[in-house]
Amino acid sequence: MDTIQRQKAALRREAAAAEAALTSSERHLSDDAILRHVLHTPEYRRAGTVFAFVGRGSEIDTAPLLRQVLADGKRLCVPLCTAPGVMESRQVLALSPGAYGIPEPPAAAPLVPAEEIDLAIVPCTSASPDGGRLGRGGGYYDRFLRRCTGDALLLCREALLRTHIPQEPHDVRLPAVITERGRL
Repeated sequence: MDTIQRQKAALRREAAAAEAALTSSERHLSDDAILRHVLHTPEYRRAGTVFAFVGRGSEIDTAPLLRQVLADGKRLCVPLCTAPGVMESRQVLALSPGAYGIPEPPAAAPLVPAEEIDLAIVPCTSASPDGGRLGRGGGYYDRFLRRCTGDALLLCREALLRTHIPQEPHDVRLPAVITERGRL
């Protein structure tokens, strides 16, 4: 394991501990504030097609956001894992547990090419204010985001922000980070 991979592994452990230290109430308040900021961004307002992760476990609960996207008459897409390290964007018709227990659309849900996504809403394990993203290590989002031509917002709790996230050549830096305080 090289130095950057060791640093990332240590940051993942540190972020997991910081996440576990949050109370349920703190998570709920964090989720609400972050999603409220997302809905007020110019990127969200102008987007016709929104790709968003489905939060699970201690991740940001995006269910209210997903409902709002649909209520606003936008096309909503969520990830469908199709192979190790590979995911597609599928239009939401109905969500059911899929790969890794993450709710996702059935394989028959309409495929939406990455190039048609106006806004990608992306999760992280940790992030830096300059858009450095630490994921879970599978490379799913890095591969997917390379094909996206629209805007992207990285959602991160304040408790998980770090001044620097080690980056490798394949890592995709995001143009905007949204926390409880708003856009960084």
